[in-house]
Amino acid sequence: MTKPYHLYVVEDDAALREMLCGYLEKQGMAVTAMAHAEDMLRRIHRLRPDLIVLDVTLPGMSGLQACQKLRADGDAVPVILLTARTEEVDRVLGLEIGADDYLGKPFSARELLARIHAVLRRSALLPGAPQPHLPDVWIGEHRFSPATRSLEHRDTGALRVLGGVEYALLAELVSHPGVAISRERLAAASHARGDEVLPRTVDVTVMRLRRLVEPDPAVPRFLQTIRGHGYMFVPGPAEAARPVGAGAGGGARVARDPGGGAAALDGTAVRRPCAGAGGPGAQHPCGAAPGARRAAPGAGPGPDARHGGAAPAPARPAGR
Repeated sequence: MTKPYHLYVVEDDAALREMLCGYLEKQGMAVTAMAHAEDMLRRIHRLRPDLIVLDVTLPGMSGLQACQKLRADGDAVPVILLTARTEEVDRVLGLEIGADDYLGKPFSARELLARIHAVLRRSALLPGAPQPHLPDVWIGEHRFSPATRSLEHRDTGALRVLGGVEYALLAELVSHPGVAISRERLAAASHARGDEVLPRTVDVTVMRLRRLVEPDPAVPRFLQTIRGHGYMFVPGPAEAARPVGAGAGGGARVARDPGGGAAALDGTAVRRPCAGAGGPGAQHPCGAAPGARRAAPGAGPGPDARHGGAAPAPARPAGR
């Protein structure tokens, strides 16, 4: 049996909210009602609805601001805006920030239902279908490509095409870095509506993905467990700085820091020896002691100059 569509109805008018919820439930839909956009944004990471009916003129954060934040966060959940503003500029603004439809008040419940069905038909996307609009994402040594449903190793170029459930679950996580996603939402994102999803299905899929992308699957760095809730994608410092376009064999192995050193891909520091420096204890060619800092450009010699103007360290007496 196919489970019913789940809708959020976000409306501050209590009488209208109760009327809409009662009507939509009679039409076989599951409805979660709330009066504030902030509440909706908190709940959506636990259980993602199939569609949001969102009033524009809400107390606190407006419906337009909430819709804009959803789209900025990469969430493509369908949104129908409700508003008493009927001017063309208001309708155009709502659609431009990412709403899927716009319905002016007053309206009939039957018209809203027809628009809900129309938007759901347009936005239907089978779990596991490639999503070319999503950018590539680095996960450790692997580049995840939503357009090709694949993981490519940076050094070897080895390519692995993911299965539909693995791909859909990973795409949901990497689309919301640093956000805890519930098991229920991950199950809904990675399975078709009529599928029977066992409680451990999401956990088993995450374990398989960890074996593919984690240096040590037993101590995950990127796909982390949020106890009692679900999972979170945590990009490492290298993933935040690494150019997405660098493929296997392309791009630098280290990122240079402003001080002339280097940061390894795992975030550890890598020191670069001075040109012409010898073995341990050797001085810099210009006379600076080992480990000495560079002076600011243009700094002349002086008692506090560390590099470029410092006198060579006195030689140790022989035999010591």
